[in-house]
This record gives sequence, C-alpha cells and structure tokens, in this order.
Amino acid sequence: MMYNDIAFNEENIYPGVIINALHGKDVYEGVMIDYMGRDVTPQIFLDILMGKSIDVGSGKTLKTGPKDTVFVNFVDHGAPGALGFPDDELHVADLTKVLESMHSEKRYKQMLWYVEACYSGSMFKDQLTADKNITALTAANEEESSYACDWNEDIQVYLGDCWSLNWMNNTEQIFPYLNKETVGEQYEIVKKMTTESHAQIYGDLTYIYNDPISAFLGNPEPKAEIEPVLARKYGYKSTASQDVMMEYLKMKREKSTTKKKLR
Repeated sequence: MMYNDIAFNEENIYPGVIINALHGKDVYEGVMIDYMGRDVTPQIFLDILMGKSIDVGSGKTLKTGPKDTVFVNFVDHGAPGALGFPDDELHVADLTKVLESMHSEKRYKQMLWYVEACYSGSMFKDQLTADKNITALTAANEEESSYACDWNEDIQVYLGDCWSLNWMNNTEQIFPYLNKETVGEQYEIVKKMTTESHAQIYGDLTYIYNDPISAFLGNPEPKAEIEPVLARKYGYKSTASQDVMMEYLKMKREKSTTKKKLR
C-alpha cells in the first residue's frame, strides 16, 4: 500500500526515481504496489489485515492463520490517537478492535509493527497486552513528534524519517545475517541512534522481544561471503514531521532569493 505520488511528481527532477539516502540507489524500480491513490484508506488497510475480500487494487489481503508471523511497517503522519492517511485517519479504537479480532480468530502466531509517525506511541500504549502476541516499535512516544532527516539540497526534500532511517541502516549493516540480532536488540540500538524523539516498544516483551528479526524480515542464506555494509552517513538536519512542509517552502524561498541576487 503506497499513495505513489513521489516518483512522477512534477517537482521530482528525476522522474521515476525515488531515493531514501544521500547518493542512494533508486528504491522505486520494480516495486509492486497493490493499493495506491484513492485506494489508500484506513478501511482498506484494516480489511487487508482481516483478510477480507477487496474489489479494488490487486485484491491481495492477509490470508494468514495461527502458524504465521506478520510484519507491518507503517509510515505516515500521526496525531494523538490517530495515524494519517491521504484523505482520512485511522483511529486507535478502530485499530485496536481489528487487532483484537485478529487475535481471537487466530489470524497470526506473532505480529510485529514498526510505526513511523508523530505520536505513534498513542496507538499502542495501554492497548497491547502481552497475551496478544503483538509487539509494536514506534518512532515516538504518545506525546511528541517524530522527525524528518537527511535533507537533500539537490532535490530539495527530506529523504526519510530519523527513526526509520536508523532501523533500516542497522538492518543493512547486519544483512544477510538477520538471525544474529533480536527484535529487542534492534530496538535498543535504534533507540540510542534516534536522539530527536523517544522510540518506544509496546506489547509482548518476552517472546517476540527475544526473537531474531529474521523471524519477521526473512532469513536469506548468503551464497558467498558478503562484505558488511558500512553505516550510511546521513545529513542529520532534522525537522519535526508536522513542520516539514513549512521548512520545505522556506528552503525554496531562500533558494529563489539567492538565485535572484546572483543575477
């Protein structure tokens, strides 16, 4: 599920290309998007989780059962008790109801959430009990913003969010040996790396916490000795996510003013 308004946006000076790190590779080519545009809604998202029939997009949903592990990575804006969608919001009560239904209907064995959004902790605090076999890692607690990082002067955008950049960076450094780091270890590592907001963890802190991240991200077998990936060097000029548009417009104005002075 992806709104898909970046790659061919009229302001993208590299049409068809999306990067998420300075001097990074294109991460858009070959991506299969099951739901995009107006199909990116809270209801369709919840229907996917519940495995319901959907008559838009690809129609794919989670056809999972009691032996399956589920990984959900959600990235968007947020507010206290809500996660943002392009034209709507997903409220904590609706998400909690679906997670409880998934548990009672045995639609998973274990479930891991990584959520990048402002106030993301408010979606899980006091909502997840250990017996649900769900663990949620969030970029921020229930009272604060998450932050955008890695300003790219060339294309005049922030390339990612600080917490997400950190967990992906950590994962790349240990790839393909994802069985050598647990969910709990990654949480602690990324929490220390993320200084702009207070990363949080909720739910099951016993079993999933001690599982290797390969249980959720996959465990590829290396075919040959692979050189470890060096830590990416991010331009950590950070901005609270809700202020990104204002910062972007400010940067554009300053750049335009500088060009006029040089004429």
